[in-house]
Amino acid sequence: MAEFFKLRLQLEARPYASRTWGYLSPVLALLITVVIGLLLFIALGKNPLQGLQVFFWEPIRSAYALGELMVKATPLLIIALGLAVCFRSNVWNIGAEGQFIIGAVTAGGVAMLADKSTGAWIIPAIVLAGALGGMLWAGITALLRDRFNANEILVSLMLVYVADMVLSYLVYGPWKDPAGYNFPQTKTFDAVTQIPRLMAGSRANIGILLALAGAAALWLYLYRTYAGFAQQVGGLAPAAARYAGFSSSRALWVALLVSGAAAGVAGALEVAGPIGQLSPYVPAGYGFAAIIVAFVGRLHPVGIVFSALLMSMFYIGGELAQSRLGLPKSLTGVFQGLLLFSLLACDTLIAYRIKITQGAR
Repeated sequence: MAEFFKLRLQLEARPYASRTWGYLSPVLALLITVVIGLLLFIALGKNPLQGLQVFFWEPIRSAYALGELMVKATPLLIIALGLAVCFRSNVWNIGAEGQFIIGAVTAGGVAMLADKSTGAWIIPAIVLAGALGGMLWAGITALLRDRFNANEILVSLMLVYVADMVLSYLVYGPWKDPAGYNFPQTKTFDAVTQIPRLMAGSRANIGILLALAGAAALWLYLYRTYAGFAQQVGGLAPAAARYAGFSSSRALWVALLVSGAAAGVAGALEVAGPIGQLSPYVPAGYGFAAIIVAFVGRLHPVGIVFSALLMSMFYIGGELAQSRLGLPKSLTGVFQGLLLFSLLACDTLIAYRIKITQGAR
């Protein structure tokens, strides 16, 4: 058989990956996303500059817009901080959305116990209930992984749908508001359960302050404590961790419980904050979007703060594109996906180079 030559593209590891480009990779990915977004608006017959305006200018043009930006950024930031602990520990929690839902459910259950005589203590109780609910849901994944070596990706992801069914059962059944005109929702929570707002005329609440405090606490834990070092080693190198006396099982449990608690707190702040009740529309995709937030932020607390703000701009921009440009709200997911794949491509080309070779067939 005659042999012929053809060109082949191969990825070859670079001898020294640029650390500078590693930090600039998210910025480059954002620029690529913007360029592709411009082309997308042109293809849809829309003014590209107007499209960029609704995504990157409208969310920051006024004090009210900034408040809405913080409302969207709060759950993304809190969940992404918890996921950063997981991913740095080599634990792949993909089910933060389910932990967010269960946290909202347990927090909502506590909020519905309040009445006009209830004191301000109910707010910490609501947040604590959300944290415990998220920990409980993440603990199922930790138990199955630790005892039966079940894949935490599949288990945590499947539990999202179970959590969604739990929420639906409650709002369509025992927790349904009898005075709600047959809508699947609980009663509106009493005013005493409302998370305190930062300023009058804005929906932004103290949840953003809790999120920023969580970012500072995570930085201290990961980079300034022995426990944080042991946590990362226990997940990334179990054999080395055992040799050093660290427990890989402990790293698994800590990562999932911290991540679950963070997602649960985000759910609690959401239902006791801007939503004010439980309904089937509580799941907003924050748990999945936070995965992108964590990686765009390089799993670093400071980077995650900025990436959470960026992702919340995508959420608001998608809503504005629907109302002002007549585009589907799913455009938010398109921009999220573009950002993620652009980041993956940039990271790949920073660590590897494309080599063209000739091979016989």
